[in-house]
Amino acid sequence: MKQKNDLVSVIVNCYNGEKFLKDCINSILNQTHHNLEIIFFDNNSSDKSEKIIKGYKDKRIKYYKSKKYLKLYNARNLAIEKANGKFIAFLDTDDWWDEKKLEKQLDVFSQNKEISFIYTNFFVYNQNTNKKIQIYKKLLPSGSITQVSLNKYEIGLLTVMIKRHVFNIKKFNEDYEIIGDFDFFISISQKYKISSIEEPLAYYRVHSSNFSLKKINLHIEELERWIKLHEKDFLKKGYSLKKQKIVLIKLKIKHFFKKIINFD
Repeated sequence: MKQKNDLVSVIVNCYNGEKFLKDCINSILNQTHHNLEIIFFDNNSSDKSEKIIKGYKDKRIKYYKSKKYLKLYNARNLAIEKANGKFIAFLDTDDWWDEKKLEKQLDVFSQNKEISFIYTNFFVYNQNTNKKIQIYKKLLPSGSITQVSLNKYEIGLLTVMIKRHVFNIKKFNEDYEIIGDFDFFISISQKYKISSIEEPLAYYRVHSSNFSLKKINLHIEELERWIKLHEKDFLKKGYSLKKQKIVLIKLKIKHFFKKIINFD
């Protein structure tokens, strides 16, 4: 039986997201699964984001605004606390969904009650060239995916749907600004059954604001800290962090060459 009546809470965290906000919100409201709510968490934006979202008259949109700017994963956790749905999904203001994303994920949940979260393939859309590519062409792993994800992390937050009860056990680590998704999903992958949909059902938008030297440097700092914190425990459990150490080296090389280019 399809779970057509289940409420899905869609978390939209926004900080000055006016540029692509309508694409994001329209893709949620146009879902073939209609029983949803949008938890729109405005992280003290100073642009027209509030005006745009309040221009929608759909009662499924619930607007919250922080009185001060918060770290990303603090804002995510606060938004989740507002959610009422049996399932939680995420979409940031740069990105958008295929209209059948929620419906297809709910179909998978209805077929296997033991699954706690589902993720899908997605397209990367280059705003500068107006081109899209499917980000992962090989079969996405399902089941026990901890080591596979440590070797090659393939979970896009914009693609996931998670049962609400998972957040009663685990929340996003608010100490992180970049790798909070990675930390969260690696953690819950050790405890819960996971499924995947190979079809790309979401679009991740790449534009000039996505990447910067500052963000790469922060990514390096956080991943280095994460490895030091978890390596002994993961080794005891039989997991290897070798590939994450390689990711760290590649980030350092990328940061080095970007600094040279920016200096020139």
